[in-house]
Amino acid sequence: MENLKSFMMMFRFEPIQDYQPTEEELNGQQQKWGTWIGGIAAQAKLVDTNQLGFEGKLLYPDLSVKEGIYVSESKTLGGNMIVRAASIDQAMELAKGCPILEMGGFVEVRDIVPMES
Repeated sequence: MENLKSFMMMFRFEPIQDYQPTEEELNGQQQKWGTWIGGIAAQAKLVDTNQLGFEGKLLYPDLSVKEGIYVSESKTLGGNMIVRAASIDQAMELAKGCPILEMGGFVEVRDIVPMES
């Protein structure tokens, strides 16, 4: 049996302030995401996935709060997925089909280190 580890994929992209996709574009994007995620699930390698909204708050070390989401180098986090793979290279192969790449975004893949209790 293959020894699988957990990896997190984080989907980053540049939000376009004044762009609102059409319903047809949204449906097409949802279909692409569903097909890609479904393919990973069919391989029994999907653990969990989440899409993030645009409402948020930032908490700083001095406990001050700022309205909004974190954007760095014009990119923000749009969602994440946890997958099971034999290696980070295998997780990267799964990431290559991600629809965020077609939108000019990128996928960051990181290993997950279990917390000791």
